Amino acid sequence: MGLSWAARQALFFRIIMAHNTIKTGYSNLADRLNRFPQGAPPSELLFKILKMLFSEKEANLVSLMPIKPFTTKKASRIWKMDMVSTQKILDELAGRAILVDIEKNGESVYALPPPMAGFFEFSLMRVRNDIDQKVLSELFYEYMNVEEDFIRKLFTRGVTQLGRVFVHEPVLSNENALHVLDYERATEVIKKATHRGVGICYCRHKMHHVGMACDTPQDICMTFNNTAASLIKHDNARSIDVEECLDLLQVAYEHNLVQFGENVREKVNFICNCCGCCCEAMISARRFAILNPVHTTNFIPVVTESDCNGCGNCVNACPVEAMTLVSSNNPVKPKMKVAKLDEDICLGCGVCVRTCTKDSICLKSRPSRVITPLNGTHRAVLMAIERGKLQT
Repeated sequence: MGLSWAARQALFFRIIMAHNTIKTGYSNLADRLNRFPQGAPPSELLFKILKMLFSEKEANLVSLMPIKPFTTKKASRIWKMDMVSTQKILDELAGRAILVDIEKNGESVYALPPPMAGFFEFSLMRVRNDIDQKVLSELFYEYMNVEEDFIRKLFTRGVTQLGRVFVHEPVLSNENALHVLDYERATEVIKKATHRGVGICYCRHKMHHVGMACDTPQDICMTFNNTAASLIKHDNARSIDVEECLDLLQVAYEHNLVQFGENVREKVNFICNCCGCCCEAMISARRFAILNPVHTTNFIPVVTESDCNGCGNCVNACPVEAMTLVSSNNPVKPKMKVAKLDEDICLGCGVCVRTCTKDSICLKSRPSRVITPLNGTHRAVLMAIERGKLQT
């Protein structure tokens, strides 16, 4: 005897509900990633990326891990797995820079970094053969530069942002230097770090694989402290001393790259040396300028129009198109141009000052200081509160 209409409808509803509640390891992992303040919007592109970086078993296991750092013993208990098997999986994931492992009181403590700045970048910070980096780069490009939801959530939600700009130190006047605190200087971050690592710039490496990279140096992405220690331990970054790191910073200065680093005062974990054409932070600073996606320095350039010859060097160097050329309104030279700054989108990096051959640009202090969170925990809490993601 056939089912009644009501029974058929009930069965159909149960089937649909069962289908909708079946979740893969990758969708579980996407849910876990969205517990980070910046989030990672689920999409087919995200799942393709995760499938390249994780097996489904790994994705499901990682999805169960807490936000706070955890030990092998805790992972073993959560996974309901023996300690030996648990340790093997944790070491494998740390070896691929999916997890960061930190030595604490003689014991390894593990943490899942967010996608950015985190395991997305780590996947392209060296040349490797275990994954197809060209395909991965193409997926990253589509997910971040075309689909855009991820970058929008990363850089435009809340007041507290992931990263901040460091001032271009060589152009600081003696008076400027008096107002720059140690944590605002890339040189001081380098000198005070417990560990220093260097790897390939994720952004330019990605753009290289999609045929859009510029010719600025790639082997110049800096990591510090606990993150550097873990990446170095597993050959995902190269260990460097203070002198070599300062030399690389000088190379970055010479190529007019902007220092974009972790938005904290203590234990900065990364400083990227960013170009305006390839780097996500600079692209976002242009695309979403009105939303202040990147914390600026405490300086702003000032153009002395009477000294400016309108050469355009500052316009070409500015990574966020804050400098433009406008008419000088000179009746004697009607075609004469001068540089003009859009203060609302300026990062205060000072690159424009370096490129000015007429010394017609200088830095002045902003009217009020930019607030920088104390450390990573402080920043994460502020970001979570602002985005409604504070874990209870």
